[in-house]
Amino acid sequence: MGIGEYPQVDQRTTTRSSSADGTPQPSAESSDDGLPILSPRPRGIATSAGKRMAGHPVVAFVVVAVVGFALLAVLTVLTGWLLKTYVLPDHGIGHADEHVNVWLAAQRTATLNDASFWLSGVGDVYAIPALVTLTALGAMVMRKWRIAGFIVAAIAIEAATYRVATLLIHRHRPRVHRLDQLPVDASYYSGHTAASIAVYCGLALLITSRIRNTGARIVIWAIAIAIPLLVALSRMYRGMHHPTDVGAGMLVGIGTLVVALAAARASKAAELAGERRS
Repeated sequence: MGIGEYPQVDQRTTTRSSSADGTPQPSAESSDDGLPILSPRPRGIATSAGKRMAGHPVVAFVVVAVVGFALLAVLTVLTGWLLKTYVLPDHGIGHADEHVNVWLAAQRTATLNDASFWLSGVGDVYAIPALVTLTALGAMVMRKWRIAGFIVAAIAIEAATYRVATLLIHRHRPRVHRLDQLPVDASYYSGHTAASIAVYCGLALLITSRIRNTGARIVIWAIAIAIPLLVALSRMYRGMHHPTDVGAGMLVGIGTLVVALAAARASKAAELAGERRS
């Protein structure tokens, strides 16, 4: 063997390793859809759930997504009830929450109004569905089914959680002039903020899972985090949500990503467990 030469390794022997309990695990280079972030963890809850549904990856995905949504919806409603019933009425917290919107309304200018309109649009019903649709279609064309499932599940779980929360938690919007007129008069929680985290941070997870360049990863995550923060600020500026509403929206957005990731990982674990049995 000459200098600079390396032995040729049969790729079929390196695409999958085994965990301590014998469950085959994909390597970083050959993980599901080429994205390590969607690969099951050896001792994760999603992996355990997926192994129970060995050979049925679609069923595993749906079951984990539905169970995760139910838990997230319950926690969201419980948080909203505690916030409205106990936290806000106590020690002037509600007054401080409202005062932020009053202060922001006092800073309004024509330029800031226009900027907040476009920033709100980044997390609204045009930009979000367009990004999800393009990502899902692109993934399906390349036969990357779990990528498509992940991004669609993230926004679907957020939307379903929002519907449940607005039906059960009735909180009025801030007492300032609102720059948007929406049919739903529900302040808790900020759906724009939650959807922005679910989609933009979800895309960042997918992209940076494959990129190794540290600088590029930092830039991508800086943009992905900045967008929901700017969306949240614009929603408060426009008088549509209190600070606690956008804070709750951030938590829900993160929760939807956790559930969507769990569903994708459970699906892969079920597939691997089925292959092992066969």
